[in-house]
Amino acid sequence: MKKCIINVQALKHVNNCIINKYFTSSARNKVRVRFAPSPTGHLHLGGLRTALYNYLFAKNHGGTFILRIEDTDRSRVVPDAVEKLERDLKWAGIVPDESPSVGGQFGPYTQSKRLDIYRDQVNHLLETGAAYPCFCSDTRLGLLKKEALRARQVPRYDNKCRHLSLEDRREKLNHSDSYCIRFKLTPNSEPFTDLVFGRVSYDVAQHEGDPVILKSDKYPTYHLANVVDDHFMEISHVLRGVEWQVSTTKHLLMYKEKYVITWLLRAFGWTPPKYAHLPLLMNPDGTKLSKRQGDIRVESFRDGDIFPLALLNYVTHAGGGFHRDLSDEKLRIFSMEELTRLVSTSTCVRLSQFSLERINCNSCQLLPERLPQFNKLELRRQLTVEKDAVNLTNQLRQLVASTFPDRLSCLQLDEDHVRSVLNWGQDRVHKLSDLVHGDLAFLWVMPSPQPIQAREAEVLEEIKQYLVGIPVSQFNKEHLIGWLREFAATSYLPFNKQMKLLRQVLSGLKEGPGVAEMMEILGKDNTLARLDKSISQKVEAEKIKS
Repeated sequence: MKKCIINVQALKHVNNCIINKYFTSSARNKVRVRFAPSPTGHLHLGGLRTALYNYLFAKNHGGTFILRIEDTDRSRVVPDAVEKLERDLKWAGIVPDESPSVGGQFGPYTQSKRLDIYRDQVNHLLETGAAYPCFCSDTRLGLLKKEALRARQVPRYDNKCRHLSLEDRREKLNHSDSYCIRFKLTPNSEPFTDLVFGRVSYDVAQHEGDPVILKSDKYPTYHLANVVDDHFMEISHVLRGVEWQVSTTKHLLMYKEKYVITWLLRAFGWTPPKYAHLPLLMNPDGTKLSKRQGDIRVESFRDGDIFPLALLNYVTHAGGGFHRDLSDEKLRIFSMEELTRLVSTSTCVRLSQFSLERINCNSCQLLPERLPQFNKLELRRQLTVEKDAVNLTNQLRQLVASTFPDRLSCLQLDEDHVRSVLNWGQDRVHKLSDLVHGDLAFLWVMPSPQPIQAREAEVLEEIKQYLVGIPVSQFNKEHLIGWLREFAATSYLPFNKQMKLLRQVLSGLKEGPGVAEMMEILGKDNTLARLDKSISQKVEAEKIKS
């Protein structure tokens, strides 16, 4: 009977697996999820949705949300991308519990600082025979790809170096520093459970060649790094885009215990996390969102005066996952607290507002017309919360000052007026910037005086004298429009011409809000000041003539 030769390193790994299984840290019994972007550019809507759903899942289960930076593809790393990404997440209200800047007991949280960990794990795979060095040149790999495409086949590595003899492998290692490490795929049609899509079966070995797990520059690929990091950071659930679903069986092969005839452990023998793949976000025309679309960057929405909560509701409205009736034509804005709150069902069961079971399996089509509607709803919501209303007032004040920097001395920026404008505009505008542009610039800037006739100046003086006597409490649209009609009946100017004159004096516009509405929103003092300026201009002109 032949002796069974045991590899010492493999045996140590078996012991470590047993220890991990029975003597785990307290974190292993908790929900721990991660958002793991690459610092290759801007955070876009797809990434924002993934980060949000991970965040909500963690909060709903009293768990931990982790930000991990996957920067092992050094050729694509963009300077300052991590700082911009963290700023975008903070703006959106998605704050990680552990991250490169926050820290935590499972760091480092940047993959380029974890290279020793990956190399140790690669050495284990090499020692157990689950991986092997590959010496194929870029030229050869390029030819394989070219031939496959010519034959109308999907390009794949032919696993040539997998079958090298031990002597050939040693010879090449002695004479070459340029090689990568590949993981041996094994046939496996066993399905796994996707928490969104259900049972998924894909035998990756039938469709792909052995994947590279450590590149020639000694940096790991995504396939190795995400498995190793998810294990050592004790990630319980992986929520990521559906484009990674086809790679999941590949990752599971790295997790699982595989025994050969000699009973040596292959792969890692770790317990994998649970997987949930999120459906694609689509453009209105059915095409896939692309990072190259400048208008889907979170930064673009922020610069475009979109509120964070409006953007989050826009994204969640497209993909489902919530205990709310999205078919209702009447939109509603949900706060972050409401999105993480427990809700009562018709059977009196308390459920999390967000749940993976309610996510649609089909691709999610964004409806751009919904975004300004959500933004208007968020504007209204903030005005009902005093703290938010104060912040909104300050934001609008700063926006007006930056829009009209050459007129700071004459801008009406007192809190009462700014708050009054906000209350008036909440049903008329979709963004704060709408209140400083176009036909509404008159709210802040006194129009340039236009030439008027002497009789018109007399009419304005009479109107002014009447307005002086109106209490501030009655200076509203309903009272003003009634009086203006009564005055026009006794004035030489017909009502329509009187309205045209007042619109010109108050706003410099030919069209816009009703005159009485203009007076109300400008306020009594500002309305009188504009009338007085126009009258004074006429008087000065008469003096010059005489």
